[in-house]
Amino acid sequence: MSLDEEATRDVIEALSSETAYEIFRLLNETPATPARIAEQFDQSVQNVHYHLTNLESAGVIEVTDTCYSENGREMSVYVVSEDPTLLFLGAEDDRPSLKRAFKSFASLLGPLSILLAAGESISRFVTTE
Repeated sequence: MSLDEEATRDVIEALSSETAYEIFRLLNETPATPARIAEQFDQSVQNVHYHLTNLESAGVIEVTDTCYSENGREMSVYVVSEDPTLLFLGAEDDRPSLKRAFKSFASLLGPLSILLAAGESISRFVTTE
């Protein structure tokens, strides 16, 4: 995503809050329910839901499962989205040169699998028109 895309603004806005950023970091490490997140950060569940809704709307997290609390309430389990988001600080016009740079980088790596996750992200970006 480039700076002039609406989706970029959504991601930046969703992560601009310190609480939302910390929630995102936690979910990057392990799946969690809103109750667990609230407990972890000493926040209300309502406040956590607010940030989760914003992060989910921006496409950076998603519900992966559901579980039940001790009270029998169904709870969503959140994780960082499987579809990686690549932000670059440039205009849409910069995309072709950025794609060339990623292709060059990817060709230098050859068959190395050290950066498999990054390679998948690069591949998706480079092959998406």
